[in-house]
Amino acid sequence: MTAPRQPDPRLLAILVCPMTREPLRHDAAANELVADRAGLAYPIRDGVPILLIEAAREFVPAD
Repeated sequence: MTAPRQPDPRLLAILVCPMTREPLRHDAAANELVADRAGLAYPIRDGVPILLIEAAREFVPAD
């Protein structure tokens, strides 16, 4: 099994959450981009972030 392809760090530096317009945090272990304030985690598939609110997974942010 191969490791998931990681997105370009330059791309990650400019991406924002489509809901809040705040920067996203990269969670390499889960292969997701996380929007803590929105409580959403966007998947990364084949190195491409899927920034659709409908594709995001909801979670309860840690305080």
